[in-house]
Amino acid sequence: MSALAPFPAGASDAPGTPRHLHERGYRLRPAVDADFPRLKRLYADTRAEEMAGVPWPAAARQAFLDQQFQLQHQHYLQHFAGADFLAIDHQGELQGRYYLLRAAPDHLLIDICLTAPHRGQGVGRALIEDALRDARSLRRGMGLHVLRSNPRARKLYESLGFETCASTDTHHRMRWQHAPAAG
Repeated sequence: MSALAPFPAGASDAPGTPRHLHERGYRLRPAVDADFPRLKRLYADTRAEEMAGVPWPAAARQAFLDQQFQLQHQHYLQHFAGADFLAIDHQGELQGRYYLLRAAPDHLLIDICLTAPHRGQGVGRALIEDALRDARSLRRGMGLHVLRSNPRARKLYESLGFETCASTDTHHRMRWQHAPAAG
């Protein structure tokens, strides 16, 4: 496949790292092209369980995952060019990605994923809660898509107030609605 399209320049108003994550050694920063090798490994890591049952040689499996990563990257850039494409660093090492489109009428959580050792540690929850505070302050909702095969993520989203509003064979579309202040 051809070379990956470059990330757009990071927005000057991109979300900052929530304080309690910063205190734990995490930092959000704009993703840069030098991150591609690590982001490819992260992508492969998130699909490891699914790919374990595929009876392909390792080289074929890796070629497939590289191709899928490239197609996903191109799709995100084409359809969400104005998004914040952020890397999640922990103690100076890329451990995740966080892609968020902050636009009216609703923000869109495009993608959030972490390496296995950092999952279940409250990092994703903290980032989403921060994004929800921002959406609430702007009187916006937030949407996302979650794989049907990822009940753990769906449970997290439901605990944050997201509700399923549509489904396909592979994904649930979920939405969090801004609740106006009682008055």
